Amino acid sequence: MDIPLSTIAVVGLGTMGAGIAEVLARSGREVIGIDTDEAAARRAVASLEASTARAVERGRITEEERRDALARFRTFSDLQAAADAELVIEVVPESYEIKQQVFRELDAVVSPTTILATGTNALSVTRLAAESQRPERVLGLHFFNPAPAMKLVEVVSSVLTAPPAVEAVTELARLLGKEPVAIGDRPGFVADGLLFGYLNQAAAMYEANYATREDIDAAMKLGCGLPMGPLALLDLIGIDTARTVLEAMYSTSHDRLHAPAPILGQLASAGLTGRKSGRGFYTYAGPGSQTVVPDALTPAPRGAEAAGRTVRSVGVAGSGTMASGIAEVFAKAGYDVVLAARGQEKADLAKARIAKSLGRSVTKGRLSEQARDETLARITAAASLDAFAEVDLAVEAVAEDLLVKQELFATLDKVCRPGAVLATTTSSLPVVAIARATGRPEDVVGMHFFNPAPAMKLVEVVRTVLTADDVHATVHEVCHTVRKHPVDCGDRAGFIVNALLFPYLNNAIKMVEEHYASLDDIDAAMKLGGGYPMGPFELLDVVGLDVSLAIEKVLHNEFRDPGLAPAPLLEHLVAAGCLGRKTGRGFREYARR
Repeated sequence: MDIPLSTIAVVGLGTMGAGIAEVLARSGREVIGIDTDEAAARRAVASLEASTARAVERGRITEEERRDALARFRTFSDLQAAADAELVIEVVPESYEIKQQVFRELDAVVSPTTILATGTNALSVTRLAAESQRPERVLGLHFFNPAPAMKLVEVVSSVLTAPPAVEAVTELARLLGKEPVAIGDRPGFVADGLLFGYLNQAAAMYEANYATREDIDAAMKLGCGLPMGPLALLDLIGIDTARTVLEAMYSTSHDRLHAPAPILGQLASAGLTGRKSGRGFYTYAGPGSQTVVPDALTPAPRGAEAAGRTVRSVGVAGSGTMASGIAEVFAKAGYDVVLAARGQEKADLAKARIAKSLGRSVTKGRLSEQARDETLARITAAASLDAFAEVDLAVEAVAEDLLVKQELFATLDKVCRPGAVLATTTSSLPVVAIARATGRPEDVVGMHFFNPAPAMKLVEVVRTVLTADDVHATVHEVCHTVRKHPVDCGDRAGFIVNALLFPYLNNAIKMVEEHYASLDDIDAAMKLGGGYPMGPFELLDVVGLDVSLAIEKVLHNEFRDPGLAPAPLLEHLVAAGCLGRKTGRGFREYARR
Protein backbone atom coordinates (compact mmCIF):
# COMPACT_ATOMS: atom_id res chain seq x y z
CA MET A 1 0.00 0.00 0.00
CA ASP A 2 1.68 3.18 -1.21
CA ILE A 3 0.29 6.09 0.78
CA PRO A 4 2.04 9.43 0.38
CA LEU A 5 0.17 10.94 3.32
CA SER A 6 0.53 14.41 1.85
CA THR A 7 -2.83 15.68 3.11
CA ILE A 8 -3.46 15.18 6.81
CA ALA A 9 -6.35 16.29 9.01
CA VAL A 10 -5.89 17.06 12.69
CA VAL A 11 -9.11 16.93 14.72
CA GLY A 12 -8.84 18.92 17.94
CA LEU A 13 -6.67 22.04 18.01
CA GLY A 14 -5.77 22.28 21.66
CA THR A 15 -2.13 22.47 22.71
CA MET A 16 -1.32 18.99 21.43
CA GLY A 17 -3.31 19.25 18.19
CA ALA A 18 -1.85 22.64 17.38
CA GLY A 19 1.66 21.29 17.96
CA ILE A 20 1.09 18.31 15.67
CA ALA A 21 -0.39 20.59 13.01
CA GLU A 22 2.71 22.78 13.21
CA VAL A 23 5.05 19.80 12.75
CA LEU A 24 3.07 18.63 9.71
CA ALA A 25 2.75 22.04 8.06
CA ARG A 26 6.44 22.81 8.46
CA SER A 27 7.27 19.42 6.89
CA GLY A 28 5.48 20.33 3.64
CA ARG A 29 2.15 18.55 4.24
CA GLU A 30 -1.24 20.06 3.57
CA VAL A 31 -2.86 20.29 7.00
CA ILE A 32 -6.59 20.47 7.66
CA GLY A 33 -7.18 21.64 11.20
CA ILE A 34 -10.65 20.89 12.60
CA ASP A 35 -12.13 22.17 15.84
CA THR A 36 -15.67 23.18 16.77
CA ASP A 37 -14.18 25.91 18.98
CA GLU A 38 -13.24 28.78 16.67
CA ALA A 39 -11.11 30.34 19.40
CA ALA A 40 -9.00 27.17 19.56
CA ALA A 41 -8.55 27.30 15.79
CA ARG A 42 -7.43 30.93 15.97
CA ARG A 43 -4.94 30.08 18.74
CA ALA A 44 -3.52 27.24 16.63
CA VAL A 45 -2.99 29.57 13.66
CA ALA A 46 -1.45 32.22 15.94
CA SER A 47 0.87 29.59 17.43
CA LEU A 48 2.10 28.58 13.97
CA GLU A 49 2.56 32.21 12.99
CA ALA A 50 4.61 32.90 16.12
CA SER A 51 6.79 29.78 15.89
CA THR A 52 7.59 30.29 12.21
CA ALA A 53 8.38 33.96 12.84
CA ARG A 54 10.90 32.88 15.50
CA ALA A 55 12.36 30.37 13.05
CA VAL A 56 12.88 33.14 10.47
CA GLU A 57 14.54 35.37 13.08
CA ARG A 58 16.93 32.55 13.99
CA GLY A 59 17.76 31.84 10.35
CA ARG A 60 16.26 28.34 10.36
CA ILE A 61 13.77 29.03 7.55
CA THR A 62 13.29 31.76 4.99
CA GLU A 63 10.36 34.19 4.89
CA GLU A 64 9.10 32.42 1.77
CA GLU A 65 9.18 29.04 3.56
CA ARG A 66 7.26 30.62 6.40
CA ARG A 67 4.55 31.91 4.06
CA ASP A 68 4.27 28.48 2.41
CA ALA A 69 3.91 26.74 5.79
CA LEU A 70 1.17 29.14 6.88
CA ALA A 71 -0.65 28.68 3.58
CA ARG A 72 -0.62 24.90 4.04
CA PHE A 73 -2.53 25.13 7.34
CA ARG A 74 -6.27 25.70 6.96
CA THR A 75 -8.83 25.48 9.74
CA PHE A 76 -12.45 24.34 9.70
CA SER A 77 -15.22 23.69 12.19
CA ASP A 78 -16.77 20.61 10.56
CA LEU A 79 -15.45 17.07 10.10
CA GLN A 80 -16.61 17.19 6.46
CA ALA A 81 -13.37 19.09 5.80
CA ALA A 82 -11.45 15.81 6.33
CA ALA A 83 -12.98 14.22 3.22
CA ASP A 84 -9.80 14.41 1.14
CA ALA A 85 -7.36 13.54 3.93
CA GLU A 86 -5.16 10.47 3.58
CA LEU A 87 -4.55 10.42 7.32
CA VAL A 88 -6.71 11.81 10.13
CA ILE A 89 -5.21 12.30 13.60
CA GLU A 90 -7.74 12.94 16.36
CA VAL A 91 -6.53 14.75 19.49
CA VAL A 92 -9.83 15.40 21.23
CA PRO A 93 -10.37 15.02 25.03
CA GLU A 94 -9.55 11.66 26.66
CA SER A 95 -13.06 10.21 26.60
CA TYR A 96 -14.24 7.05 24.88
CA GLU A 97 -17.60 8.66 24.11
CA ILE A 98 -16.06 11.74 22.46
CA LYS A 99 -13.45 9.82 20.49
CA GLN A 100 -15.90 7.12 19.37
CA GLN A 101 -18.29 9.80 18.13
CA VAL A 102 -15.45 11.35 16.10
CA PHE A 103 -14.58 7.98 14.53
CA ARG A 104 -18.22 7.22 13.69
CA GLU A 105 -18.59 10.57 11.95
CA LEU A 106 -15.29 10.16 10.12
CA ASP A 107 -16.40 6.78 8.77
CA ALA A 108 -19.14 8.59 6.86
CA VAL A 109 -16.78 11.27 5.51
CA VAL A 110 -13.35 9.90 4.59
CA SER A 111 -12.17 7.59 1.84
CA PRO A 112 -12.05 3.81 2.52
CA THR A 113 -8.24 4.02 2.24
CA THR A 114 -7.84 6.80 4.80
CA ILE A 115 -5.89 5.89 7.93
CA LEU A 116 -7.54 6.97 11.19
CA ALA A 117 -5.16 7.63 14.07
CA THR A 118 -5.98 8.36 17.69
CA GLY A 119 -3.65 10.53 19.73
CA THR A 120 -4.79 8.95 22.99
CA ASN A 121 -2.20 8.29 25.67
CA ALA A 122 -4.50 6.27 27.91
CA LEU A 123 -7.47 4.71 26.19
CA SER A 124 -7.66 1.39 24.39
CA VAL A 125 -6.92 1.72 20.68
CA THR A 126 -8.59 -1.66 20.15
CA ARG A 127 -11.82 -0.48 21.74
CA LEU A 128 -11.80 2.67 19.62
CA ALA A 129 -11.04 0.67 16.46
CA ALA A 130 -13.92 -1.70 17.14
CA GLU A 131 -16.34 1.22 16.82
CA SER A 132 -15.08 2.01 13.32
CA GLN A 133 -16.42 0.46 10.13
CA ARG A 134 -12.79 -0.09 9.07
CA PRO A 135 -10.93 -1.19 12.22
CA GLU A 136 -7.96 -2.39 10.18
CA ARG A 137 -7.26 1.27 9.31
CA VAL A 138 -7.29 2.49 12.93
CA LEU A 139 -4.13 2.83 15.03
CA GLY A 140 -2.58 4.98 17.72
CA LEU A 141 -0.17 7.81 16.91
CA HIS A 142 0.97 9.24 20.22
CA PHE A 143 3.03 12.42 19.99
CA PHE A 144 4.54 14.01 23.11
CA ASN A 145 4.15 17.56 24.32
CA PRO A 146 5.47 19.92 22.98
CA ALA A 147 5.11 18.09 19.67
CA PRO A 148 7.54 20.29 17.68
CA ALA A 149 10.36 19.63 20.18
CA MET A 150 9.80 16.08 21.42
CA LYS A 151 11.31 13.37 19.22
CA LEU A 152 9.33 10.34 20.32
CA VAL A 153 6.21 9.06 18.56
CA GLU A 154 4.58 5.84 19.78
CA VAL A 155 2.92 3.93 16.93
CA VAL A 156 0.30 1.72 18.56
CA SER A 157 -1.24 -1.29 16.80
CA SER A 158 -4.35 -3.12 17.90
CA VAL A 159 -4.98 -6.78 17.07
CA LEU A 160 -7.13 -5.46 14.20
CA THR A 161 -4.64 -3.03 12.63
CA ALA A 162 -3.34 -3.85 9.15
CA PRO A 163 0.50 -3.85 8.94
CA PRO A 164 0.60 -1.55 5.86
CA ALA A 165 -1.16 1.18 7.85
CA VAL A 166 1.47 0.86 10.60
CA GLU A 167 4.27 0.99 8.02
CA ALA A 168 2.82 4.13 6.43
CA VAL A 169 2.58 6.16 9.65
CA THR A 170 5.94 4.85 10.89
CA GLU A 171 7.58 6.13 7.71
CA LEU A 172 5.73 9.44 8.12
CA ALA A 173 7.09 9.79 11.64
CA ARG A 174 10.64 9.26 10.36
CA LEU A 175 10.12 11.82 7.59
CA LEU A 176 8.96 14.30 10.26
CA GLY A 177 12.30 13.85 12.02
CA LYS A 178 10.78 11.82 14.84
CA GLU A 179 11.84 8.53 16.42
CA PRO A 180 8.92 6.07 16.05
CA VAL A 181 8.54 3.20 18.50
CA ALA A 182 6.13 0.44 17.41
CA ILE A 183 4.21 -1.12 20.31
CA GLY A 184 1.05 -3.00 21.17
CA ASP A 185 -2.13 -1.69 22.71
CA ARG A 186 -2.28 -1.29 26.45
CA PRO A 187 -3.10 1.77 28.60
CA GLY A 188 -0.20 4.19 28.93
CA PHE A 189 1.82 2.40 26.24
CA VAL A 190 5.56 2.58 27.09
CA ALA A 191 6.45 6.11 28.18
CA ASP A 192 3.24 7.03 29.99
CA GLY A 193 2.91 3.47 31.29
CA LEU A 194 6.12 4.05 33.24
CA LEU A 195 5.74 7.77 33.82
CA PHE A 196 2.26 7.89 35.31
CA GLY A 197 2.91 5.24 37.94
CA TYR A 198 5.84 7.36 39.15
CA LEU A 199 3.74 10.55 39.09
CA ASN A 200 0.98 8.82 41.03
CA GLN A 201 3.40 7.71 43.75
CA ALA A 202 4.75 11.25 44.02
CA ALA A 203 1.21 12.57 44.49
CA ALA A 204 0.58 9.95 47.19
CA MET A 205 3.86 10.85 48.89
CA TYR A 206 2.80 14.50 49.02
CA GLU A 207 -0.71 13.59 50.18
CA ALA A 208 0.81 11.63 53.08
CA ASN A 209 2.65 14.79 54.21
CA TYR A 210 5.92 12.88 53.89
CA ALA A 211 7.63 15.79 52.14
CA THR A 212 6.69 19.19 50.75
CA ARG A 213 5.83 19.63 47.08
CA GLU A 214 8.97 21.76 46.66
CA ASP A 215 11.23 19.12 48.23
CA ILE A 216 9.71 16.25 46.21
CA ASP A 217 10.19 18.16 42.96
CA ALA A 218 13.70 19.36 43.84
CA ALA A 219 14.74 15.85 44.88
CA MET A 220 13.77 14.29 41.55
CA LYS A 221 15.27 17.09 39.46
CA LEU A 222 18.57 17.25 41.34
CA GLY A 223 18.83 13.58 42.29
CA CYS A 224 17.84 12.09 38.91
CA GLY A 225 18.55 14.91 36.46
CA LEU A 226 14.90 15.14 35.38
CA PRO A 227 13.74 18.26 33.53
CA MET A 228 10.74 18.74 35.86
CA GLY A 229 9.65 17.53 39.26
CA PRO A 230 6.68 15.12 39.32
CA LEU A 231 4.15 17.48 40.90
CA ALA A 232 5.02 20.35 38.56
CA LEU A 233 4.72 17.87 35.67
CA LEU A 234 1.28 16.76 36.85
CA ASP A 235 0.22 20.41 36.82
CA LEU A 236 1.54 20.74 33.26
CA ILE A 237 -0.15 17.56 32.00
CA GLY A 238 -3.41 18.39 33.76
CA ILE A 239 -4.45 16.65 36.95
CA ASP A 240 -7.75 15.56 35.42
CA THR A 241 -5.93 14.07 32.43
CA ALA A 242 -3.46 12.28 34.69
CA ARG A 243 -6.30 10.78 36.70
CA THR A 244 -7.98 9.55 33.51
CA VAL A 245 -4.75 7.88 32.37
CA LEU A 246 -4.27 6.21 35.76
CA GLU A 247 -7.86 4.98 35.85
CA ALA A 248 -7.35 3.36 32.44
CA MET A 249 -4.07 1.80 33.56
CA TYR A 250 -5.57 0.48 36.79
CA SER A 251 -8.56 -1.04 34.98
CA THR A 252 -6.12 -3.26 33.10
CA SER A 253 -3.30 -3.86 35.60
CA HIS A 254 -5.21 -3.83 38.93
CA ASP A 255 -1.86 -2.73 40.37
CA ARG A 256 -2.29 -0.55 43.45
CA LEU A 257 0.54 1.65 42.21
CA HIS A 258 -1.78 2.69 39.34
CA ALA A 259 -4.84 3.34 41.53
CA PRO A 260 -5.13 7.15 41.36
CA ALA A 261 -4.04 8.87 44.56
CA PRO A 262 -7.16 10.35 46.20
CA ILE A 263 -5.70 13.86 46.05
CA LEU A 264 -5.85 13.72 42.24
CA GLY A 265 -9.60 13.17 42.37
CA GLN A 266 -10.04 15.86 45.01
CA LEU A 267 -8.13 18.47 43.01
CA ALA A 268 -9.84 17.53 39.73
CA SER A 269 -13.30 17.68 41.33
CA ALA A 270 -12.50 21.12 42.69
CA GLY A 271 -11.47 22.34 39.22
CA LEU A 272 -7.84 22.68 40.34
CA THR A 273 -6.46 20.90 37.30
CA GLY A 274 -3.02 22.50 37.10
CA ARG A 275 -1.58 25.20 34.89
CA LYS A 276 -4.60 25.36 32.61
CA SER A 277 -6.84 26.39 35.53
CA GLY A 278 -4.20 28.48 37.30
CA ARG A 279 -3.96 26.16 40.29
CA GLY A 280 -3.13 22.52 40.99
CA PHE A 281 -0.37 21.34 43.28
CA TYR A 282 1.06 24.84 42.81
CA THR A 283 -0.60 28.20 42.26
CA TYR A 284 0.09 30.09 39.02
CA ALA A 285 -0.15 33.73 37.97
CA GLY A 286 -3.28 32.90 35.97
CA PRO A 287 -4.93 30.18 33.88
CA GLY A 288 -2.45 28.91 31.33
CA SER A 289 0.49 30.64 32.99
CA GLN A 290 3.70 28.80 33.80
CA THR A 291 4.72 31.33 36.46
CA VAL A 292 4.41 29.88 39.98
CA VAL A 293 3.32 32.40 42.62
CA PRO A 294 3.51 32.03 46.41
CA ASP A 295 0.48 30.61 48.20
CA ALA A 296 -0.42 29.39 51.69
CA LEU A 297 1.68 26.24 51.20
CA THR A 298 4.85 28.02 50.09
CA PRO A 299 7.58 27.36 52.69
CA ALA A 300 8.68 30.34 54.76
CA PRO A 301 12.33 31.42 54.40
CA ARG A 302 14.60 29.37 56.60
CA GLY A 303 15.86 30.94 59.80
CA ALA A 304 12.87 30.68 62.09
CA GLU A 305 13.84 27.21 63.33
CA ALA A 306 16.36 26.37 66.05
CA ALA A 307 19.90 27.64 65.65
CA GLY A 308 22.37 25.03 64.52
CA ARG A 309 25.54 23.86 66.22
CA THR A 310 28.90 25.24 65.18
CA VAL A 311 30.75 23.05 62.67
CA ARG A 312 34.39 23.76 61.85
CA SER A 313 35.76 20.25 61.37
CA VAL A 314 34.27 17.15 59.75
CA GLY A 315 35.15 13.48 60.03
CA VAL A 316 34.31 11.18 57.08
CA ALA A 317 34.37 7.43 57.77
CA GLY A 318 35.03 5.19 54.77
CA SER A 319 37.48 4.70 51.93
CA GLY A 320 35.27 4.16 48.91
CA THR A 321 34.20 6.49 46.11
CA MET A 322 31.36 7.97 48.15
CA ALA A 323 33.50 8.68 51.21
CA SER A 324 36.29 10.34 49.21
CA GLY A 325 33.74 12.39 47.25
CA ILE A 326 32.08 13.66 50.43
CA ALA A 327 35.45 14.47 52.00
CA GLU A 328 36.34 16.45 48.86
CA VAL A 329 33.08 18.42 49.10
CA PHE A 330 33.73 19.46 52.70
CA ALA A 331 37.40 20.28 52.16
CA LYS A 332 36.66 22.45 49.10
CA ALA A 333 34.12 24.38 51.23
CA GLY A 334 36.81 25.24 53.79
CA TYR A 335 36.22 22.62 56.49
CA ASP A 336 39.09 20.74 58.13
CA VAL A 337 38.45 17.10 57.25
CA VAL A 338 39.60 13.85 58.85
CA LEU A 339 39.21 10.95 56.43
CA ALA A 340 39.32 7.70 58.41
CA ALA A 341 39.51 4.19 56.96
CA ARG A 342 40.36 0.72 58.21
CA GLY A 343 44.11 1.16 58.06
CA GLN A 344 46.46 3.90 56.95
CA GLU A 345 46.98 2.43 53.48
CA LYS A 346 43.27 2.59 52.64
CA ALA A 347 43.02 6.12 54.04
CA ASP A 348 45.98 7.25 51.94
CA LEU A 349 44.47 5.67 48.82
CA ALA A 350 41.20 7.52 49.46
CA LYS A 351 43.07 10.82 49.78
CA ALA A 352 44.97 10.03 46.57
CA ARG A 353 41.62 9.55 44.84
CA ILE A 354 40.64 13.06 45.98
CA ALA A 355 43.94 14.45 44.69
CA LYS A 356 43.25 12.87 41.30
CA SER A 357 39.72 14.34 41.23
CA LEU A 358 41.00 17.80 42.11
CA GLY A 359 43.70 17.45 39.47
CA ARG A 360 41.04 16.87 36.82
CA SER A 361 39.29 20.04 37.96
CA VAL A 362 42.54 21.98 37.57
CA THR A 363 43.07 20.55 34.07
CA LYS A 364 39.56 21.63 33.07
CA GLY A 365 40.08 25.12 34.44
CA ARG A 366 37.48 24.74 37.19
CA LEU A 367 39.98 25.01 40.04
CA SER A 368 43.28 26.80 40.49
CA GLU A 369 46.43 24.92 41.54
CA GLN A 370 46.51 26.97 44.74
CA ALA A 371 42.92 26.02 45.61
CA ARG A 372 43.75 22.36 44.93
CA ASP A 373 46.75 22.46 47.26
CA GLU A 374 44.79 24.27 49.98
CA THR A 375 41.95 21.73 49.71
CA LEU A 376 44.31 18.76 50.02
CA ALA A 377 46.06 20.39 52.97
CA ARG A 378 42.76 20.46 54.87
CA ILE A 379 42.39 16.67 54.60
CA THR A 380 44.05 14.37 57.12
CA ALA A 381 44.10 10.67 56.30
CA ALA A 382 43.69 8.58 59.46
CA ALA A 383 43.94 4.86 60.22
CA SER A 384 41.06 4.69 62.70
CA LEU A 385 37.97 6.45 64.04
CA ASP A 386 39.96 7.56 67.08
CA ALA A 387 40.97 10.57 64.94
CA PHE A 388 37.35 11.81 65.20
CA ALA A 389 37.77 12.81 68.86
CA GLU A 390 37.47 16.55 68.20
CA VAL A 391 35.35 16.76 65.02
CA ASP A 392 32.07 18.70 65.10
CA LEU A 393 30.35 16.54 62.47
CA ALA A 394 31.02 12.86 61.77
CA VAL A 395 29.71 11.48 58.45
CA GLU A 396 29.57 7.72 57.90
CA ALA A 397 29.95 6.46 54.30
CA VAL A 398 30.61 2.73 54.59
CA ALA A 399 28.90 -0.37 53.19
CA GLU A 400 25.08 -0.42 53.05
CA ASP A 401 24.82 -3.02 55.81
CA LEU A 402 22.84 -2.29 58.96
CA LEU A 403 25.06 -4.32 61.30
CA VAL A 404 28.22 -2.69 59.93
CA LYS A 405 26.75 0.79 60.36
CA GLN A 406 25.46 0.06 63.86
CA GLU A 407 28.88 -1.17 64.93
CA LEU A 408 30.51 1.96 63.48
CA PHE A 409 28.05 4.28 65.24
CA ALA A 410 28.62 2.51 68.54
CA THR A 411 32.30 3.35 68.08
CA LEU A 412 31.51 6.98 67.13
CA ASP A 413 29.44 7.25 70.32
CA LYS A 414 32.53 6.43 72.35
CA VAL A 415 35.02 8.44 70.29
CA CYS A 416 33.25 11.68 69.35
CA ARG A 417 32.95 14.55 71.79
CA PRO A 418 29.59 15.41 73.39
CA GLY A 419 27.54 17.64 71.08
CA ALA A 420 29.09 16.34 67.86
CA VAL A 421 26.54 15.65 65.12
CA LEU A 422 26.60 12.06 63.81
CA ALA A 423 25.33 11.58 60.24
CA THR A 424 24.75 8.46 58.14
CA THR A 425 24.71 8.52 54.36
CA THR A 426 22.49 5.43 54.07
CA SER A 427 20.22 5.39 51.03
CA SER A 428 17.74 2.81 52.26
CA LEU A 429 18.32 1.64 55.84
CA PRO A 430 16.33 2.96 58.85
CA VAL A 431 18.25 5.86 60.36
CA VAL A 432 16.63 5.38 63.77
CA ALA A 433 17.97 1.81 63.96
CA ILE A 434 21.45 3.21 63.39
CA ALA A 435 20.85 6.01 65.91
CA ARG A 436 19.80 3.55 68.61
CA ALA A 437 23.25 1.97 68.44
CA THR A 438 24.45 5.10 70.25
CA GLY A 439 23.61 6.55 73.64
CA ARG A 440 22.70 9.85 71.99
CA PRO A 441 20.16 9.17 69.23
CA GLU A 442 19.11 12.84 69.33
CA ASP A 443 22.49 13.71 67.75
CA VAL A 444 22.00 11.32 64.80
CA VAL A 445 20.58 12.34 61.41
CA GLY A 446 20.53 11.03 57.85
CA MET A 447 22.56 12.96 55.30
CA HIS A 448 22.14 11.14 51.99
CA PHE A 449 24.54 12.47 49.36
CA PHE A 450 24.24 11.34 45.73
CA ASN A 451 27.02 9.93 43.57
CA PRO A 452 29.28 11.55 42.44
CA ALA A 453 29.15 13.74 45.56
CA PRO A 454 31.26 16.62 44.19
CA ALA A 455 28.91 17.05 41.22
CA MET A 456 25.44 16.15 42.55
CA LYS A 457 23.66 19.02 44.29
CA LEU A 458 21.08 17.05 46.27
CA VAL A 459 21.28 15.94 49.91
CA GLU A 460 18.30 14.18 51.49
CA VAL A 461 18.14 15.22 55.15
CA VAL A 462 16.49 12.39 57.06
CA ARG A 463 15.15 13.31 60.46
CA THR A 464 14.11 10.52 62.83
CA VAL A 465 11.52 10.88 65.60
CA LEU A 466 14.46 11.31 68.00
CA THR A 467 16.60 13.84 66.06
CA ALA A 468 17.06 17.13 67.92
CA ASP A 469 15.91 20.40 66.32
CA ASP A 470 19.37 21.95 66.44
CA VAL A 471 20.90 18.88 64.79
CA HIS A 472 18.41 19.17 61.94
CA ALA A 473 19.19 22.88 61.63
CA THR A 474 22.93 22.18 61.69
CA VAL A 475 22.75 19.83 58.73
CA HIS A 476 20.76 22.37 56.72
CA GLU A 477 23.33 25.07 57.45
CA VAL A 478 26.19 22.76 56.50
CA CYS A 479 24.47 21.78 53.23
CA HIS A 480 24.14 25.42 52.23
CA THR A 481 27.78 26.05 53.14
CA VAL A 482 28.96 23.23 50.87
CA ARG A 483 26.55 24.48 48.14
CA LYS A 484 24.20 21.52 48.22
CA HIS A 485 20.40 21.62 48.12
CA PRO A 486 18.89 19.92 51.20
CA VAL A 487 15.43 18.35 51.09
CA ASP A 488 13.67 17.12 54.21
CA CYS A 489 12.11 13.69 54.47
CA GLY A 490 11.08 11.25 57.14
CA ASP A 491 12.84 8.06 58.15
CA ARG A 492 11.28 5.45 55.89
CA ALA A 493 12.63 3.18 53.16
CA GLY A 494 13.90 4.89 50.03
CA PHE A 495 13.39 8.40 51.37
CA ILE A 496 12.22 10.53 48.39
CA VAL A 497 14.36 9.68 45.39
CA ASN A 498 14.79 5.92 45.70
CA ALA A 499 11.17 5.45 46.81
CA LEU A 500 10.03 7.04 43.52
CA LEU A 501 12.85 5.93 41.23
CA PHE A 502 13.13 2.20 41.88
CA PRO A 503 9.47 1.21 41.41
CA TYR A 504 9.70 2.95 38.02
CA LEU A 505 12.81 0.92 37.17
CA ASN A 506 11.13 -2.25 38.40
CA ASN A 507 8.10 -1.59 36.19
CA ALA A 508 10.38 -1.15 33.17
CA ILE A 509 11.82 -4.62 33.83
CA LYS A 510 8.29 -6.04 34.02
CA MET A 511 7.54 -4.58 30.56
CA VAL A 512 10.45 -6.58 29.16
CA GLU A 513 9.39 -9.72 31.04
CA GLU A 514 5.96 -9.43 29.49
CA HIS A 515 7.50 -9.01 26.01
CA TYR A 516 5.63 -5.74 25.59
CA ALA A 517 8.63 -3.73 24.41
CA SER A 518 12.38 -4.15 23.97
CA LEU A 519 15.16 -2.70 26.14
CA ASP A 520 16.12 -0.30 23.37
CA ASP A 521 12.57 0.90 22.74
CA ILE A 522 11.89 1.46 26.44
CA ASP A 523 15.14 3.37 26.93
CA ALA A 524 14.45 5.45 23.82
CA ALA A 525 10.88 6.15 24.94
CA MET A 526 11.91 7.50 28.34
CA LYS A 527 14.77 9.61 26.97
CA LEU A 528 12.90 11.02 23.98
CA GLY A 529 9.39 11.09 25.42
CA GLY A 530 10.11 11.86 29.07
CA GLY A 531 13.29 13.90 28.83
CA TYR A 532 15.15 11.47 31.08
CA PRO A 533 18.96 11.71 30.88
CA MET A 534 19.22 7.89 30.78
CA GLY A 535 16.82 5.11 29.94
CA PRO A 536 15.83 2.77 32.79
CA PHE A 537 18.04 -0.11 31.63
CA GLU A 538 21.03 2.14 31.06
CA LEU A 539 20.54 3.45 34.60
CA LEU A 540 20.08 -0.01 36.13
CA ASP A 541 23.35 -1.19 34.61
CA VAL A 542 25.14 1.90 35.93
CA VAL A 543 23.71 1.65 39.45
CA GLY A 544 24.34 -2.08 39.62
CA LEU A 545 21.67 -4.76 39.48
CA ASP A 546 22.63 -6.10 42.90
CA VAL A 547 22.28 -2.64 44.45
CA SER A 548 18.97 -2.13 42.66
CA LEU A 549 17.64 -5.48 43.86
CA ALA A 550 18.63 -4.72 47.45
CA ILE A 551 16.76 -1.40 47.35
CA GLU A 552 13.71 -3.04 45.75
CA LYS A 553 13.65 -5.62 48.55
CA VAL A 554 13.86 -2.92 51.22
CA LEU A 555 10.97 -1.00 49.63
CA HIS A 556 8.87 -4.15 49.31
CA ASN A 557 9.53 -5.18 52.92
CA GLU A 558 8.67 -1.71 54.22
CA PHE A 559 5.47 -1.01 52.28
CA ARG A 560 4.31 -4.63 51.69
CA ASP A 561 2.79 -3.64 48.34
CA PRO A 562 2.73 -6.53 45.82
CA GLY A 563 3.47 -4.05 43.04
CA LEU A 564 6.84 -3.33 44.65
CA ALA A 565 8.01 -6.96 44.61
CA PRO A 566 11.27 -7.17 42.62
CA ALA A 567 10.79 -8.35 39.05
CA PRO A 568 11.93 -11.99 38.72
CA LEU A 569 14.16 -11.10 35.77
CA LEU A 570 16.16 -8.76 38.02
CA GLU A 571 16.59 -11.51 40.62
CA HIS A 572 17.68 -14.02 37.96
CA LEU A 573 20.32 -11.68 36.51
CA VAL A 574 21.76 -10.97 39.96
CA ALA A 575 21.83 -14.69 40.78
CA ALA A 576 23.75 -15.24 37.53
CA GLY A 577 26.33 -12.61 38.49
CA CYS A 578 25.21 -10.20 35.76
CA LEU A 579 25.37 -7.03 37.80
CA GLY A 580 25.74 -4.34 35.13
CA ARG A 581 28.70 -2.39 33.89
CA LYS A 582 30.91 -3.37 36.81
CA THR A 583 30.83 -7.03 35.72
CA GLY A 584 30.65 -6.40 31.98
CA ARG A 585 27.12 -7.69 31.67
CA GLY A 586 23.73 -6.71 33.04
CA PHE A 587 20.73 -6.01 30.84
CA ARG A 588 23.31 -5.34 28.13
CA GLU A 589 26.86 -6.51 27.54
CA TYR A 590 29.84 -4.15 27.82
CA ALA A 591 33.41 -4.29 26.58
CA ARG A 592 35.71 -5.22 29.43
CA ARG A 593 38.35 -2.66 30.31
